[in-house]
Amino acid sequence: MATPARDSQVKSSGERSDYRFPPGMQRNLLWFALRKFRPANPIFLFQQLAETYGDIAHYKIGPHHIVFLNHPEYIREVLVVQNDNFIKERTVRRTKMLLGEGMITSEGAKHRAQRMAAQPAFHRQRVGEYGAIIVEEATRIRDLWRAGESRDIAIDMMHLTLNVVARTLFATDLREETAELAEAINHIMGLYNFLVMLPAAEWLVHLRPPGLAAFVRARKRIDAVVYRMIDAHRRNGVDRGSLLDLILAASPGNDEGSRQSLRDQVVTIFLAGYETVANALSWTWYLLSQNPDCEARLHGELDEVLAERLPVVEDIPRLRYTENVLAESLRLYPPAWAMGRYARQDFALGDFFLPAKTTMLISQFITHRDPRFFPDPLRFDPDRFTAEGKARRIKFTYFPFGAGTRQCVGESFAWMEGVLILATLAQKWKLRLVPGHRVEPQPLITLRPKYGMVMRVEAQK
Repeated sequence: MATPARDSQVKSSGERSDYRFPPGMQRNLLWFALRKFRPANPIFLFQQLAETYGDIAHYKIGPHHIVFLNHPEYIREVLVVQNDNFIKERTVRRTKMLLGEGMITSEGAKHRAQRMAAQPAFHRQRVGEYGAIIVEEATRIRDLWRAGESRDIAIDMMHLTLNVVARTLFATDLREETAELAEAINHIMGLYNFLVMLPAAEWLVHLRPPGLAAFVRARKRIDAVVYRMIDAHRRNGVDRGSLLDLILAASPGNDEGSRQSLRDQVVTIFLAGYETVANALSWTWYLLSQNPDCEARLHGELDEVLAERLPVVEDIPRLRYTENVLAESLRLYPPAWAMGRYARQDFALGDFFLPAKTTMLISQFITHRDPRFFPDPLRFDPDRFTAEGKARRIKFTYFPFGAGTRQCVGESFAWMEGVLILATLAQKWKLRLVPGHRVEPQPLITLRPKYGMVMRVEAQK
């Protein structure tokens, strides 16, 4: 790992003299933002930090200390060893404007209670029961496609995974409201960087200046769908063992506070449950279109394992290359592209001693592309994820669903969903990027294709 270096014994007025900061920028990031960097693209900044300073780098935004980590030992130290000293950092807390106190943003006892209530819905037996619904929804969309047409696959994958999450985790058919819900979420995503950068947005939202007024309108549309779903579930009174049933059982009250808590949990799981898999699949179709040899191997496996029948959950252990394709896509374009923590107390990290209120940033996008851990890192190679490849991998160099005590509770569901959808659609179709279509990752709450993913549908012979 990096050792203490040349230019960052930084001390602000009033700071203790024994703090020892990692190497990093001499100037405040606000100065660089106006001259060298694109402030709306933090991935560019992280790449510069990793290339210049290596495993750990320090910079400041105004009076605030930021430390960027790009080594598994540092990452493990923050996410596991010293986890009790850290909470979610500012940009995640800012997403409370949309998510409220859901599983992503809540802390401490509230987070543990929410996670405990949700875990039975992701038990292996329950996840297996979801498989037939996933394949049914994927078959529905594949039968809508026509050879030769061009489609924005990013939108198709969003609608598909929204319907999957609604039917599996919430025992609700949102078919008539899927487009409305997706449009509202997309509108909020488009405002994400504005919301993160705007000072005091949590208070200004009540005044509804331009931009924030659009956010409020979109949030109300989402809330209306969610509350209709919760109320319909309560009126029905039938416990189907869904995640929504579990959440309702854990929050039986119907007062305003209880309804808000339910809303926060449902919105959070909806966003996490559909957004990550939709983006993972969009990037996977793109990567397959650019790597025909890998695409041919995928279709060969599907022909061998499935012949002409639809996949079922029991096929997943034999669809190893299909899963490896998804895993390699998640390496290159992880939907959860970065994560951050905020220090409660002063703490030591390697050779450094850092103050309370320091923000620690980690980027899956950067670590997954580090040539020390993944040789020839920009090459799409699903064989990195064979059993032998996984055994050789250093822990905390690949963590598309997070790591530590807050690792995604729905990870097993996401893997199953991704493999079954990929297998079902690829049985019938290949997708080709429309010539001239621009492909660029956009780091919002998740890593989306900035201009969508417009592809031409071709029949799989």
